[in-house]
Amino acid sequence: MADFDPEQFEDKYANYFPELQQAYKNAFNRMNDKYDSELVHAIDQQVLNESEPFYEGNGEFRVELPDDPYGRLSGVLVDEERFEQVLEVHVEEIETELQHVFGFA
Repeated sequence: MADFDPEQFEDKYANYFPELQQAYKNAFNRMNDKYDSELVHAIDQQVLNESEPFYEGNGEFRVELPDDPYGRLSGVLVDEERFEQVLEVHVEEIETELQHVFGFA
């Protein structure tokens, strides 16, 4: 766990890249155990690879998604409602993992 500095998080990829990788990996592994691995992998590679984590304050993180996440999806058949449900859970898992990695939970 790194000593967390909100100001350094503004340049997160320079200052906290290993921690960010760990949080995303932990969330991916948890999702892969619970949901269709093909869908989880597609979300990870085609949507979350362009996501942006932000520190909101008080130990809370937010993950911003790219525009039109469902439209980015290819190579897997899933209806939009199911996709949105799994994506929402995946984002929540990442936010929770960020709290753990940075010592807020």
